[in-house]
Amino acid sequence: MQEGSGYGRFVAGKRSKWVTLLVWIIIAVVLGMVWPAVNQRETNNAQDLSDSKPSVQAAALAKKEFPGGEGLPALIVWRNSAGLTEDQIQQIQALTERLDQDPVEQQQSVVPLYQLPPQAIKGQLSEDGSTIVMPLFFNKDADSEQLKAGVEGLEEKTKAIFGMNPFDTAIDTEGKLIARVTGPVGISIDASGLFSSADVSLLIATVVLVLVLLLLIYRSPVLAIIPIIAVGFAYMVTSPILGFMADQGWITVDAQSISIMTVLLFGAGTDYCLFMISRYRQILYHEPDKKKAIFQAITGSSGAIAMSGFTVVAALLVLLLAEYGAYHRFAVPFSLSIFIMFIASLTLVPALLAIFGRGSFYPFVPRTHEMEVERAKKKGKPAPAPRKVRESWIGRIVTTKPWTVLAITVVLLGGLATFSTQVKFTYDLLSSFPENVPSREGFKVIGEQFSQGELAPVKVIVDAGGKETDLKTRLESLDYISKVGDPQQGAENANITAYNVEFNLNPYSIEAMQHIPDLRATAEAALKDAGVTNVDQQVWIDGQTAEQYDIEVAGERDAKIIIPVVIGMITLLLLLYLRSVVATAYLIVTVVLSYFSALGLGWIIIHYGLGAEAIQGAIPLYSFVFLVALGEDYNIFMISSIWQKRKTMPLRQAIREGVGETGSVITSAGLILAGTFAVLATLPIQVLVQFGIITAVGVMLDTFLVRPFMVPAITALLGKWAFWPGKYTEIAEKQEKKPTRSL
Repeated sequence: MQEGSGYGRFVAGKRSKWVTLLVWIIIAVVLGMVWPAVNQRETNNAQDLSDSKPSVQAAALAKKEFPGGEGLPALIVWRNSAGLTEDQIQQIQALTERLDQDPVEQQQSVVPLYQLPPQAIKGQLSEDGSTIVMPLFFNKDADSEQLKAGVEGLEEKTKAIFGMNPFDTAIDTEGKLIARVTGPVGISIDASGLFSSADVSLLIATVVLVLVLLLLIYRSPVLAIIPIIAVGFAYMVTSPILGFMADQGWITVDAQSISIMTVLLFGAGTDYCLFMISRYRQILYHEPDKKKAIFQAITGSSGAIAMSGFTVVAALLVLLLAEYGAYHRFAVPFSLSIFIMFIASLTLVPALLAIFGRGSFYPFVPRTHEMEVERAKKKGKPAPAPRKVRESWIGRIVTTKPWTVLAITVVLLGGLATFSTQVKFTYDLLSSFPENVPSREGFKVIGEQFSQGELAPVKVIVDAGGKETDLKTRLESLDYISKVGDPQQGAENANITAYNVEFNLNPYSIEAMQHIPDLRATAEAALKDAGVTNVDQQVWIDGQTAEQYDIEVAGERDAKIIIPVVIGMITLLLLLYLRSVVATAYLIVTVVLSYFSALGLGWIIIHYGLGAEAIQGAIPLYSFVFLVALGEDYNIFMISSIWQKRKTMPLRQAIREGVGETGSVITSAGLILAGTFAVLATLPIQVLVQFGIITAVGVMLDTFLVRPFMVPAITALLGKWAFWPGKYTEIAEKQEKKPTRSL
């Protein structure tokens, strides 16, 4: 592209800059009017596992053969530390009668405690007589909002009978009745509430952080607003498109994906804006014509921005290969938002810069030396000295002592990476909640007064073909089982039998999940000994623990597929852009090393600093996709500068100037991107806190170690081999006595 040629004039010319702005305004307004916003089409109870998964098949069979127990359970925990009184027990019984006769929204059934004699009720109490659990079943198809409405109806009926609301009483109140909703229903309601409340606070915090950092770094109010405007327009365009796609049933979006998409849009989007803005500012110091300057800035930065954007979009689209629903749902919102954002960076941002001109940088306006002399003359001041280009001390170090720099960075990053082997994982959503969330408080009471396994029992279902088995005895003999219910006969197939099984440990824990294959093996052995054939097709295990085990298996399968494909995709894009096998190889290796270092440092902070026993199982894959894709952004921007300069100067000088030229913008971009992800750490949801910490430290490692030190040092050490197998011109060889790459 030549200076001032088609593309630049098309988006940032004298009249076209206003047309570009108007087009974005029209698109944003029209889409917002005709299509719903994405947060109006959230589905927070979407199925994460495919119908082929064992737990899903077991749930379908349980619904068919045991319809009485097919509902989604809410466990209502009633507790009085001084002991439940006769009046309180009678009021609880009266509540179950009221619910039986006048169900709340989406209620399917309630255990009729009012029909039980006093002695049977006392048998339901904890040993100290302080606690009782009242199961209330809701329709499995109900979403979190409907479940919340049902629980609110429960509270209204409770207040009418008790004359007060025990659901509002503090959990540690002595001598008073307290109530909490836990179990799958309580967890679903609390999860939805935490994520929905996070949306607004996250958006506000992210916008404020980006504004503050931009003001601190660039000290220009106009410049601080330009990226916010661009990101705002990108969000206003992205949101209705995603809302339309969700409306058509093409995609499913949830609160978690929208929250992270917002962070990604502001963080990565601001980076793309800064890449263009920094190039524009550099040129304004040498070019008196602001129109020519913006055309040159577009020419100089559009390739790197487009390449960076395509790299991130491609990496995020790979999530479509995921089998696990939560991963799969991220692909389209994230990739579409980045795609629209880098289009805005290449069109709207240049238009805004062309409109504001040098005023974009007020009060620190970049001017040529001649302009500064003329300005000083008009003010009657002495002419200023020519502006000196500061040589980057980092650029000098990486070119004079590359072996030392490489050794230090490898030791630092490698040392941190070793901690990644110590990471422990959990799939327990409940442990991700704050301790004062009702469902977690209720679970704690159940664990203290009864067995934790009551919170989420599993159902072992077998088809013995009418033969007698000793399965109940075998299940009771397992040391991790606290209770095995009486056998239930299938409603449609009398040969099918089910046993409700309670663990004597947290049913959401990794330990409980790892017992699912043991339970299956025990059931298959009992059937085999009874003479049943094809036993592997005659056993099903239903329940939350079985579902989490399948989630773990699906997640491991996705990681084995997605990680190599992401690396392969980015490798291919880098090869096409750089046309160098060697450079592509070491850029990929450095970013992968950076990822494992981020995981190790994140574990140090989360485990040793914050005291968490494990991190959520989905986080490593999330972090990998983000860090590898976003990490290559900075490498691409810096390496493209070195590649361009290499055509007119010796390689080591190109490295020094390239590192110096891109250093400040990449540092500021990295701080902003890390800051936006760090905002996630302020939320009350541990899965987002942990993801935010690991991603933020990964971005910081890329920004302050990998990009300025490791990559330039490797490039300096390899010399001309960094460009292999590129072709070199003879003119450059004579000029430098070293081959130069023709791009």
